[in-house]
Amino acid sequence: MKQIISTDKAPKPAGPYSPVVAFGDLLFLSGQVPMDPSTGELLKGDLESEARRVLANVKAILDDVGSGMDQVLKVTAYLGDMEDFAAFNVIYAEYFTVDPPARTCIQAGRLPFDIKVEIDVIAARKEG
Repeated sequence: MKQIISTDKAPKPAGPYSPVVAFGDLLFLSGQVPMDPSTGELLKGDLESEARRVLANVKAILDDVGSGMDQVLKVTAYLGDMEDFAAFNVIYAEYFTVDPPARTCIQAGRLPFDIKVEIDVIAARKEG
């Protein structure tokens, strides 16, 4: 059964969508942007600072809803510029150090708020 999960670790939605949807043992996280969930302020900067904020949001949400980065099955990463691909990989590898998930990485024509990176994930809930 589909369950909408609310967490204060996720930035408030900027539209009509749910930040996290659970279905059975799977968690679907909506695209995360470089927004500080405690202030609602968007961090716009270089790729490194934006990517770190996005991945920190993903980690915080997963930890809060009974999962973790080690439970991520699939990542879709959207880059504003594919020239940032190598730099993104360096940062991404810091968050997925062992058995990284399946991943798709594409250059988006334009991301919301003209940010440099957005990431959505599918993860499993931890057993127990």
